[in-house]
Formats: sequence, structure tokens, C-alpha cells
Amino acid sequence: MIYEFLKSSPQFDETVFVAPSADIIGDVTIGKESSIWFNVTIRGDVNYIQIGDKSNVQDNVCIHVMNQTGPTIIGNEVTIGHGAIVHGCTVHDRVLVGMNVTILDEAVVESDVIIAAGSLVPPGKTLESGYMYMGSPAKQTRKLTEEELASIPKYATNYIKYSRAYQQKDQYDENPFYNK
Repeated sequence: MIYEFLKSSPQFDETVFVAPSADIIGDVTIGKESSIWFNVTIRGDVNYIQIGDKSNVQDNVCIHVMNQTGPTIIGNEVTIGHGAIVHGCTVHDRVLVGMNVTILDEAVVESDVIIAAGSLVPPGKTLESGYMYMGSPAKQTRKLTEEELASIPKYATNYIKYSRAYQQKDQYDENPFYNK
């Protein structure tokens, strides 16, 4: 459901896929070709949320803000994996947020980062560009390979394809996403 809150309504165009069970509330802006999947909650009630172009927010993700002091800003070509919590922080471009990751208040994730599944990014921490982070609290584990860096925008591109299929903008005779 799309909800207005205190005269602020979510803003996005027709290229954005929003699953019917997602809840998007208040001052939320979503960029072109992004997708919001099943059971996601994006609550821009006491501050604003911006999501860039070609980003995907997967099933059961919760995105919220800090009251008056901390918006949530998510860049372009960001993949936020199933069950993640993103709260009052900034995630720059081309970031892969693994499943069940938690990113807390005033954390900054620079561009070109992978955060391993289940990691916790504590309040105020900055994750430096070009590295893999893992653990609770998240620690820099190693430099990303060229192959890993190239894979991040590919995840975003895959989710654009999936969202087009769900929106029935591309017609398929059979499921092209797996081999039978």
C-alpha cells in the first residue's frame, strides 16, 4: 500500500515496480527502474527516504529514518537483500547489502561495497569503497576483486528484468529465469 503521511506522499514513476504487499509511507522518493518487493516496509514518516535509480529492495526489508536528525539515502544500483534493516543511514552507489544485514543510524556505506549476509553495521561507522565487510560488528575483510565489483550492477540489472516480468512489460512464452 502507498500511504500519505502528514501531507507527504511517496513519489515514483511508472518504471518502478512495487509489489502489492509492500508498504511505502510518507516522504519517500524512488528513482527510475527501481523495485520494491514483497512485504517491504519503507517508512518516511519522521524524516525522508531517497532511493536512487535501478536499486532493488528485496522481500521483507525494513527501511526507516531517525526522527528529525537522520534521513535514509540509498544510491543507484543498490541491491538490498531479503530481510535487511536499513535505518537512518547513507548507502552510496553500487552496493550489495546481503540478506539480514542491519545498517544503523548515521552509518555511511561508500560506493562499490559488499556487506556479507547477517552483518551489523554499527551507528556512525563508515565502510570504505572497494571492500567486503563481514561480521557483527562489520569489519573490513578484504579488497573486492574486479569480478565482484562488476557483479554489483549486474544484480541491479537482473532485478530490472524481474520487475519487468512482474509488470508484464516483457512477454515470455516460458520462464526465462531458470532451466527446466
